Amino acid sequence: MYGIETREELVTRSRELAARLGFERMGFLNLTVEQSITSPQLPAQVDIVTALHACNTATDDAIRFALAKEARYIVLVPCCQAEVAAVLRQKKNETFGKTALSELWRHPIQTREFGSHLTNVLRCLQLEARGYQVTVTELVGWEHSMKNELIIAKKTGKGKASARERQEAILHELNLDELRERFVY
Repeated sequence: MYGIETREELVTRSRELAARLGFERMGFLNLTVEQSITSPQLPAQVDIVTALHACNTATDDAIRFALAKEARYIVLVPCCQAEVAAVLRQKKNETFGKTALSELWRHPIQTREFGSHLTNVLRCLQLEARGYQVTVTELVGWEHSMKNELIIAKKTGKGKASARERQEAILHELNLDELRERFVY
């Protein structure tokens, strides 16, 4: 967008902008999600984690960060989710013999949309299993964006075993066992 070549340059430019605008309490770190989970530059616990239109697995990175930092609130607007759809597509013939539910993603456009929906369902179950009360709604009207799902999670306490069980059952029933590590931790 600005001809920025590195993440370090983006962080520098962001720091300069914040200083110019007088946002003294705003900080920027040059860290990956994995680095940010264990970095001493960040607190052990955070109040809120947000991810706006975080494409593909970036939403999962935000969830992983939020869980590691014991976030009190998580607010997500997922964007494209291709990984689950790719596995559904890859195992389509094998799954047709396993469950009649495979008709839900028989055609390519259905695979993409069902994969996207399923991804968010698994994310919500993951949050519930980790002790969050989850609300799913629209961010804006559908006329503004087709990627419009808003997931709000509030830490309430102990995780629900039933959510973990449903998550496991969905992954197994839909032949997505290889994605277990991504959604069940």
